[in-house]
Amino acid sequence: ILGGRIGYLLFYSEGLWLREPLYILQIWKGGMSFHGGLAGVIVATALFARSRKRHIADVFDFTAALPGIGLFAGRIGNFINGELWGKPTDVPWGFLVNGVVRHATQLYEALLEGLLLFAVLWWFTSTPRPRLAASGLFLVLYGSGRTLVEFWRLPDENIGYLAGGWLTMGMLLSLPLILAGVVLLAIAYRRREASGNLAAA
Repeated sequence: ILGGRIGYLLFYSEGLWLREPLYILQIWKGGMSFHGGLAGVIVATALFARSRKRHIADVFDFTAALPGIGLFAGRIGNFINGELWGKPTDVPWGFLVNGVVRHATQLYEALLEGLLLFAVLWWFTSTPRPRLAASGLFLVLYGSGRTLVEFWRLPDENIGYLAGGWLTMGMLLSLPLILAGVVLLAIAYRRREASGNLAAA
């Protein structure tokens, strides 16, 4: 929660918290950032692994398959609350929002970053994989899914497009995740270290 709030303040508030420190606590005026939340989870998971004397990579790999269901539920919550609508469209599955038919990008994200991510990682982790492979795949899948949906999702109103009439903050923050995931997958399959999550035969 702390990571999500700090991420929102740093990436999306345009420094408002520096001018109005009380804004930090006013979550009803602006909420949470997934990318900040992910950073917070990484720190918390690393501290947990250290406290249990477990290999940090093994704990990351163990948890990699789990967030998909939570991400799915969160995006369904966005849909119910009428948040994060997409651009105007004429596709037959669009939703009428205040007189304009729009992409339901919350549902696109629920499917891509939620159910699909969960299903692929659940399958991937059901058989032995090298250490860091699951973590790398999670980052690649989430970052790619988020970036893809951003092409149909409206940018944050207070920020708009960052460049070219198409680059959004969500895309910019997802690119490092994709690159980090590719690096982790390369390391995993080059070293082929056995995961410490496997039960002894």
